Amino acid sequence: MDEIDFDSDLPKPIIKEYDGIKVVRDDLLNGGTKRRAFTIYVKSKPEVDEFVYASPRQGYAQLSLAYACRDLGKKCTVTVPQGERYWLTNKAVEVGANIIEVPMGYLTNIQAKAKKYCFDNGAHLIPFGGDHPVIIEAMTQTALSLGVNPKEVWTVMSSGVLSRGLQAAWPDAKVYGVRIGHNTTRREQGRAETFKSDYKFHQECKEPERPPFPSSLTYDSKAWMFIKEHASKGSLFWNVGK
Repeated sequence: MDEIDFDSDLPKPIIKEYDGIKVVRDDLLNGGTKRRAFTIYVKSKPEVDEFVYASPRQGYAQLSLAYACRDLGKKCTVTVPQGERYWLTNKAVEVGANIIEVPMGYLTNIQAKAKKYCFDNGAHLIPFGGDHPVIIEAMTQTALSLGVNPKEVWTVMSSGVLSRGLQAAWPDAKVYGVRIGHNTTRREQGRAETFKSDYKFHQECKEPERPPFPSSLTYDSKAWMFIKEHASKGSLFWNVGK
C-alpha cells in the first residue's frame, strides 16, 4: 500500500459499557464509522473531484460519504432506488450529496447507473461496501487508536469490511459477525464466526430487540439479541451508527 496518512481531525470513538458489553459508540459521530474510513479514502485521492457510491435505500454509507466529501471539499453523488427515501438519503442531501434515483432500483441497476455516471463525468466510484484495502486499513488504525485489546469482538456484517479491519487490529481476539443483507462470502467474513439474522436488510429491528443505546435500526440493532445470548462478558461490540 502506498504511503497514506491515516490521521484525521475526527474525534476518537468512545467506549461505554452496557449489560457487561463494551460498546464502541460511533453513533455519536455524525455519519458513523464509515465516515472515518471514507475520509481517509477521499484524502488518499487528492486528484479526484467527485466521489460516487451506489447505495441501497437503507445503506449508511451514503451519509458517511456525504460527510467525508463535505469535510474535504469534494462532490458526493449517490445512486439510490427510486421511490420513498429513507432518512439517510434525506440527511445526505442536507449535508450536500447529489442524489440520482434509479428506476427498478435493484442493486445491479444502481451499480450500473453509478458506473455509467462515473464514465460520463470523470468521477470516481467507491467499491460497494467500501471493500478496498485503504478503507479496511483505516478501520484497523481506528481500532488501534482505542488502546484496548479485547478478547472477543462483535459486529454486524454485510460486506465484512469493518470486521476484517478489526481482525487485523486484534489478531488474537475471537471475532463474531451477525450477517444481514447479501450472503457474505468466506473471503468477506475473514476469520470471523458468523450468525445469520432473520431480518431482511431493509427491515427495521423490532423495539423489544433493540440495544439500550442509539443504533441503526436496519443494521447494528440486529446484532444485540445475538450478543445477549452468545457473547462473553467484557466483549466489545462496534456500533457503526444511529
